[in-house]
Amino acid sequence: MNLKSYTFEGAAYQHELLMELIEDLGGWTISKKILAQECTITFTIPERDSSLIRDLILQLQAAYRESPLLGTEIAVVSPTIARHHLPHVLCDVAEFVRRMGAKNNMIGLGRGVGQRICQITTKEIKLIEEHDAAIIVLGNFKHCILNYKSKLISDLSIPYVVTGGPKLTQVELDSLGIKYYISGIGRLPYRFTLLSQIDKLDDIIQALILCLDERRSYLAADPLLISPFAIKDEIERQLPEYDDIASPAPIVPKLRGVRVKVPYSQFKDKLGEIMLGDYKLKELARLRPSIWKEYTLIDILSQSEAKHLNIM
Repeated sequence: MNLKSYTFEGAAYQHELLMELIEDLGGWTISKKILAQECTITFTIPERDSSLIRDLILQLQAAYRESPLLGTEIAVVSPTIARHHLPHVLCDVAEFVRRMGAKNNMIGLGRGVGQRICQITTKEIKLIEEHDAAIIVLGNFKHCILNYKSKLISDLSIPYVVTGGPKLTQVELDSLGIKYYISGIGRLPYRFTLLSQIDKLDDIIQALILCLDERRSYLAADPLLISPFAIKDEIERQLPEYDDIASPAPIVPKLRGVRVKVPYSQFKDKLGEIMLGDYKLKELARLRPSIWKEYTLIDILSQSEAKHLNIM
């Protein structure tokens, strides 16, 4: 089933009508924020029912926009986030990705600066690969990207988009194994304000969507046993400690699982016993600790994996 994701922005007093329709259509509400009289809701619904949502929002005299990255977790990576290297660009890219619906994390490498000395550790690679995709923001010098900074991305297995200041030929990109590269975004000492600069951010989003569509097509050929959004809803209902989680995004849906921001060592048993229909969560997914604060990662099994394990 093809899903479509949106962000609703309107008056708070009638938002229950929208939430009821989302539930009736078999969709999921990802987040809801009410501030004074204004309400912001992110949600996903079957694509075939998009017209029903549009008609209701028009009746409510509210606004909505597509959020193509909703339900994904994106890493925005820089050789370092120190002041002398990319802080402004990194903030603009991360904010634009967030506005498109993704949960993003900014990652600055511990020893990514310089040319001959730049490096990425195994731990940093594993941390980046906990995400659905990555945006690698590099600098202005062509020889630096081609000869030195390419070592920072050569071992990544998740899809990624690379940005940099110089233009690179297709031959040069192929030699580095880079499929998606956006030029004109390097080390800049200012925020993006011009339309031409905003267009570059749009290019990043479009390349990122192509990356994620490749992963979604793979999942469509071997579907997951259950939707990550369904797991998110059940954890919210069945985990008593959910209301005590201080994080603003305590459960982050991903393409093939969720990140739950509770310590793995303390909550793995409770999470594993959560019921989804006739099955326990530990029967439908693998639970493992994250490198980041030992949060809990839940990777949902695909149908072929479940068949191999004789689960269903």
